[in-house]
Amino acid sequence: MIVVTGATGNIGRPLTQALAAAGEQVTAVSRRSAEVPQGVRHFSADLAEPAGLVPALEGAKALFLLLSGDLHAPDARPADLIGLAAAQGVRRVVLLSSQGVSTRPDGPSRIAMRAVEDTLRASGLDWAVVRPGGFASNAFAWAESVRTEATVAAPFGDIGVPVVDPADIAEVSAACLLDDRHTGGIFELTGPEVITPRQQAGAIAAALGSPIRFHELTRAEARAAMTRFVPAELADDTLDILADPTPAERRISPDVERVLGRAPRPFADWVDRNIAAFR
Repeated sequence: MIVVTGATGNIGRPLTQALAAAGEQVTAVSRRSAEVPQGVRHFSADLAEPAGLVPALEGAKALFLLLSGDLHAPDARPADLIGLAAAQGVRRVVLLSSQGVSTRPDGPSRIAMRAVEDTLRASGLDWAVVRPGGFASNAFAWAESVRTEATVAAPFGDIGVPVVDPADIAEVSAACLLDDRHTGGIFELTGPEVITPRQQAGAIAAALGSPIRFHELTRAEARAAMTRFVPAELADDTLDILADPTPAERRISPDVERVLGRAPRPFADWVDRNIAAFR
């Protein structure tokens, strides 16, 4: 059995589907009850309270570990989840980390994630680490304003990074969970092209067949919006990248193609699959 945390999100949902389609027994873990594919067991647990995960890990051979925003807070202890998994007999853990661990190692949220990576590498378990850059699905934050005002509001409108489709993250994670060849690997995941927020708005407009206005936010405005959902440290680290990406953060990684044997999906492909959210 494979346990997938964050199973109802943009990565966990397609990962759960992919594993179930491959014939694996899957336990989908999320904070709240949710619909899951037929044959998949659902378990409600809050990873901020690791002991609550124990029943879900019973009989599990592998764990996909996705840490939600509050687990990046200074008083959180997400590394404890790895010891818990090992104690329950889990043999393999695939960790969803962040590109910033290598490109911005001194950021507060990156230091915390590096500690989790280090704990995993020292655990004696089989492991793989997936480090995506920015997510294409972050564009969901614009859905309401596109529907109601035909507007996208974002900071740093003409500064781009190669955002990655969560479906690609899910497929790479599935490969790491199922294929021993990827054990001990660290995979940096990006999309196939550098794309700016203004260009992303243009892709949404093209898919809708109607114009969209782009409104550029100040950094302070963007931070205020982000800290409604994530810790301030994580918001600041993310905005640092969006404001001034390093050459490494603008680089197109070969790792999606190396694992999956195909190029990563472009942003326009993500938009086409999710355009209903913007109508």
